[in-house]
Amino acid sequence: MVSLREVLTSGEPTIGGWCSLPSAFSAELMGRSGFDWVCVDTQHGLIGYDQLVPMLQALAATGTPALVRVPWNQPDHIMKALDAGAQGIIVPMVNDAEDARRAVRAAKYPPLGTRSWGPIRAALDVPDYSPARGDERTVLAAMIETPDGVANRDAILATPGIDACYVGPSDLALGHGMTPTLDVVDGAHAELVGAILESCREHGVLPGIHCDGVEGARRWREAGFRMTTLASDAALVRRTATEWVDRLRGGREEAVGPDSYA
Repeated sequence: MVSLREVLTSGEPTIGGWCSLPSAFSAELMGRSGFDWVCVDTQHGLIGYDQLVPMLQALAATGTPALVRVPWNQPDHIMKALDAGAQGIIVPMVNDAEDARRAVRAAKYPPLGTRSWGPIRAALDVPDYSPARGDERTVLAAMIETPDGVANRDAILATPGIDACYVGPSDLALGHGMTPTLDVVDGAHAELVGAILESCREHGVLPGIHCDGVEGARRWREAGFRMTTLASDAALVRRTATEWVDRLRGGREEAVGPDSYA
């Protein structure tokens, strides 16, 4: 199976899927839908650790690299997700360089970090797994989505061990006094996203963003983002179900919006 790092460093823009539903079958469906990678969301999704493991197993069975968005920037969340087989970690609410260093320490083995040795699933399909190999395979993404994070973005992205930046437009808007939305139409909202993207370019960090659908993903890919999340399992189910019910009832065929958070 191609590793997440190989996928993300290929030079090509990637299309990501998102799992919010606590279901191995849902994860398998997402993994078989053609996404370049899929993220299992344990922050705002309904997924606990007991569901996370079979979901990672299901994604592995499809050959789709998996990330996990952890609930918070805590070592136990990061280490357990990596031991369970996540190839990448998305850390929410990274506000400054110390937050970034804390995430790196948890994600990397000594001497780079403090990750404890216990790759119970992480090493299963890697015959030469070692601390150095584990560190090399792990992709670490910091979410810049708060006023402090935006202000300190250069220091965050210059932190050794931070491979990617993942923008959550909804929290980015909320923290700056705007309506939380993935649909970035407000000029000030767009400027914030653009400033983060420019800092990613300056520091050689992979830029990623949570999108509001196909058109949003196209917009941000053209702008230069290399990780674009198209939609979540929950949003796809709700949108399609609502559209079909409305069509049968003769109502308006309006799409229900995708995820309202990120």
